[in-house]
Amino acid sequence: MRERTRLSETVARCRAVESEFRDTVELIALGESEGDTAIAAEAETALGELRDRLDTQERESLLSGEADANDAYLEVHAGAGGTESQDWAEMLLRMYTRWAEKHGHKVEWVAESPGEEAGIKSATIVVKGENAYGWLKTESGVHRLVRISPFDSNARRHTSFASVGAYPVIDDTIKVEIADKDLRIDTYRASGAGGQHVNRTDSAVRITHLPSGIVVQCQSDRSQHRNRAAAMGMLRARLYETELQKRETERREMHDQKSDIGWGHQIRSYVLHPYQLVKDLRSGTETGNTAAVLDGDLDSFMAAALVARFAPGGER
Repeated sequence: MRERTRLSETVARCRAVESEFRDTVELIALGESEGDTAIAAEAETALGELRDRLDTQERESLLSGEADANDAYLEVHAGAGGTESQDWAEMLLRMYTRWAEKHGHKVEWVAESPGEEAGIKSATIVVKGENAYGWLKTESGVHRLVRISPFDSNARRHTSFASVGAYPVIDDTIKVEIADKDLRIDTYRASGAGGQHVNRTDSAVRITHLPSGIVVQCQSDRSQHRNRAAAMGMLRARLYETELQKRETERREMHDQKSDIGWGHQIRSYVLHPYQLVKDLRSGTETGNTAAVLDGDLDSFMAAALVARFAPGGER
């Protein structure tokens, strides 16, 4: 039923554009026949708006992967550099949270490791909404920040790195077999944004999948059992994503890049000094409005990265 609803809505949007296009063309013809330039100008403006809507629908049609419509886990990890990178990781987490809110998506906190002085060492959230994974998968990789450090008393310019990883939340229709002998399960006392109640017992759960080396953790609930169930769901999602990566050469290369959070591996640069510029190194998309990007205005970057996947030689 969910798939049927999604397809029905897509068809309805396409038919609406077709109908409005025919009406607008007729309006232009009427304006020209009567010599009414105001009507023609109004119709041309409407055509421009239709073109923008059609471009959006065309980009959304590229979200055809088997898990693109699903909710998404989003992980952010600070790179080397201590407080600088940890602060940058927190800025990225805020950026994606704002992006999700602007699209009406729900954000749930899963786990967080706070920084020593500021920021975060790592964090995991769940973004719930239509096509959340389809869009956020374009953000996987290393993000580079250049700015005057607020933590440097000499006001010197610093370069910081943080990595972002996205993988889909999967349901029971996708089977992922995990043997108990392949798991190591550890419990520990939670920290971070989960609230004081999670700190009183060893409720947080960390699961290591020994064959792959994948590690997931959850500390969002005071119940160890619920945290364990959530962590198992994350592990299934990670293993599923790993299988998808095996079928897609470029995505496998992107996954390998995330293991080295530093120079030569970034997908996007955010320069705040000596000039203002955000540039995606994959698509060439750039803007000088850095404040808007850091406040969640990411659609143009995501769309360009998605289109690049379908370019000759790109990832499907």
